[in-house]
Amino acid sequence: MSRLSGTGMTLAYDKRVIAEELSVDIPDGSFTVIIGPNACGKSTLLRALARLLKPAVGTVLLDGSDVHTLPTRTVARTLGLLPQSSTAPDGITVAELVARGRYPHQSLLRRWSTEDETVVTESMAATGVGDLADRSVDELSGGQRQRVWIAMALAQQTPLLLLDEPTTYLDIAHQIEVLDLCADLHEKQGRTLVAVLHDLNHAARYATHLIAMRGGRVARAGAPADVLTAALVEEVFGLPCRVIDDPETGTPLVVPAARKKSSAHAEV
Repeated sequence: MSRLSGTGMTLAYDKRVIAEELSVDIPDGSFTVIIGPNACGKSTLLRALARLLKPAVGTVLLDGSDVHTLPTRTVARTLGLLPQSSTAPDGITVAELVARGRYPHQSLLRRWSTEDETVVTESMAATGVGDLADRSVDELSGGQRQRVWIAMALAQQTPLLLLDEPTTYLDIAHQIEVLDLCADLHEKQGRTLVAVLHDLNHAARYATHLIAMRGGRVARAGAPADVLTAALVEEVFGLPCRVIDDPETGTPLVVPAARKKSSAHAEV
């Protein structure tokens, strides 16, 4: 049994149903990426897995137990979340924000310790923000801020980490920087990652497991080479394309079909 899964879920906001009879299984030790068109339920699924949204029907299981029956601190020590839009308190420094990741490990009997200090320092070093420790988060670039938020999630020391569109609003260089960091967390630290991404080629390059969604349902799940086919992309996204081997990695590379020129333009 995988550590994180959802079975027979109906996901809704009030009476607006987003998904029905939705079941997913997150392979342990995977870098799972959820893809699909806008409004298909990707972020809603991630919110359900993160215990931010309770299924109207069905269950999210964390280590074999309904995630909504577990104590909040137990969940926070097992599962970390990087939401789509993160806002830091005004004036907070990088070190102070990253230190908030240690909250699940604090209690009346356990206060801030040398271990906490070490974990915060190591988390900042792993994400390349150690030299920014005393800087205000407000002063940082988008890419730097995203790395700081990932450092805070790392400081929780959770074996499972969920990321909702971690590359949103970043330029291409910072997108690759953040995804490379995520790949390192998966490969070098053995963490199970689940991310929502819009870019199919990024998803194919970095994921070990893909979940393709359409209309609140799983259209296909599996290895990137098995999921990202031309037929699947056209079915799910309505995009005619070719899928070739990425010359850098050998992973699937989606090439959209060229726009057909009008006959009048072709004659010029």
